[in-house]
Amino acid sequence: MEHAVQVENLVKRYGSFTAVDGVTFTVDRGEVFGILGPNGAGKTTTLEIIESLQKPTEGRVSVLGLDVQSHAAEVKALIGVQLQDSAYYDYLNLKEILALLGSFYPARTAPEPLLEQVGLLDKAASRVAELSGGQKQRFAVAASLVNDPELVILDEPTTGLDPQARRNLWGLIREVNQRGVTVVLTTHYMEEAEVLCSRLAIMDHGRILALDTPRNLINQLEASYTVKLTMDHPMTVAQLETLNGGVEVIQSGEQAGEESGTENTYTLRLANSPSALKTMLDEIAKAGLGLENLQITPVTLEDVFLELTGSELRD
Repeated sequence: MEHAVQVENLVKRYGSFTAVDGVTFTVDRGEVFGILGPNGAGKTTTLEIIESLQKPTEGRVSVLGLDVQSHAAEVKALIGVQLQDSAYYDYLNLKEILALLGSFYPARTAPEPLLEQVGLLDKAASRVAELSGGQKQRFAVAASLVNDPELVILDEPTTGLDPQARRNLWGLIREVNQRGVTVVLTTHYMEEAEVLCSRLAIMDHGRILALDTPRNLINQLEASYTVKLTMDHPMTVAQLETLNGGVEVIQSGEQAGEESGTENTYTLRLANSPSALKTMLDEIAKAGLGLENLQITPVTLEDVFLELTGSELRD
């Protein structure tokens, strides 16, 4: 069986509102598959249908070869799920919660190995309320592994975490995947998607706009470098056009000055060509323009999202 998840023409409507609009994708066994998009893009609704927590309006979803509607109980026994918001019994400690959750499944993992895997064995006798934000998220991942699942679904697993806690959780997700567990996650963090995901779907307004490896998505852009120039005096429109060779001027003059404190800063996108940067620098020298500072940044997933949607990724 090649695919862990197969989604075909998925639609979910709430009255006149369409939350998921004709979504199709597959998840291969053993990969980390990500869905990147802003809040309200339809990511969570898509996951809830895959988890058989919601019924689709149209379309078909199969998980590990099982239709999620006609085999909901079997699917739930084979997958692990970390929801955006999890609630546990306040009066139980971590070990007791995992033991309780494990009792619901035919296959289960003992609490101690799970807590050790997520670095919380020393907190086994603690209650969830006593944990830090990062520890709570790691415990939520532990809870999703209690039935030794073949597929784990993580919905915004690092939201609200500080950078260090976020990176710790990335390491945990990699460890889970390296044991052969397929991982599907949603995120609105560009770096997270690029670091963790072997393939990535970019989703907005209920639709998948692009699906590929992070590197291939970046390489599809016509421009592969963002160049920020600071000049010793403002440039004319004609001079800018000569420099960028027709590639988009992202920001210039007073727009950049509002952020950088200078009106002589210009941000350009250069074409994906080894000669593009040299041509631009040659033009600056030939025109006798005074270049004070030059910064070059590779195109990122944020640029891809901007290109696809026309707007920056919103919370």
